[in-house]
Amino acid sequence: KMEEFLNLTQLKTSLKEAILLDFYTAGFLWAKEMNFSLIQLSGFMDLLNFSLENLSGKHMTLGDNLKELERAMAGIGETESEERGDLNLFSIEQAKAIIDYLVTSLFKHYKAYEYLFHGRREEPVISNE
Repeated sequence: KMEEFLNLTQLKTSLKEAILLDFYTAGFLWAKEMNFSLIQLSGFMDLLNFSLENLSGKHMTLGDNLKELERAMAGIGETESEERGDLNLFSIEQAKAIIDYLVTSLFKHYKAYEYLFHGRREEPVISNE
């Protein structure tokens, strides 16, 4: 279902799509294990997308992306990137857990994700088999 929701059409031949599916699926399952409500789950998935979009679409540095996450988590409201919703739906403990999750899942591997989105790659040669 996540594959359909993310509109991934080349999952079997695209490393980028496979990595994105893994990133969002792992985040979704983590949030479910945290027993987030449906609204919290939606807010968390928005934060995942927000952080990844800052990297992929806006070419933000790690430092700038962390600042944007800090602003979003602080509930300041509008960030440089986009208007954020009310993220006061998370407790302090949940917010800390979310930040820890983002650090281990995205920010520790930032260079790899930068390469995934912005690195020059050769065209893959894949047979129909």
